[in-house]
Amino acid sequence: MREEMLHIELFIYYFIAINLATFIAFGWDKSLAERGAWRVSEGNLLGLALLGGTPGAYAGRALFRHKTRKQPFCQTLRSIATLHLIFVGFAIVFVIASANGALR
Repeated sequence: MREEMLHIELFIYYFIAINLATFIAFGWDKSLAERGAWRVSEGNLLGLALLGGTPGAYAGRALFRHKTRKQPFCQTLRSIATLHLIFVGFAIVFVIASANGALR
């Protein structure tokens, strides 16, 4: 039980860190764009989202009003968010089934 709690705690720390990093990356890219400087690549921004930073990506887009009209980027981010929602759904079903003893 203690080991399970440690895994959950580590996951929460990771989730917070990746979303904070993604949010900051969107803000940094917006700042660079306004100054006409070299930018954070779309691949890096989407990679951060794929690693679990989708909420940070959507928050960054909303707050900084950044990358909201580029359709290929928006579609790819939506696809990543959809994959994450499917994964979370399966994880919830797995946890419920495990708690009910269905996986023994």
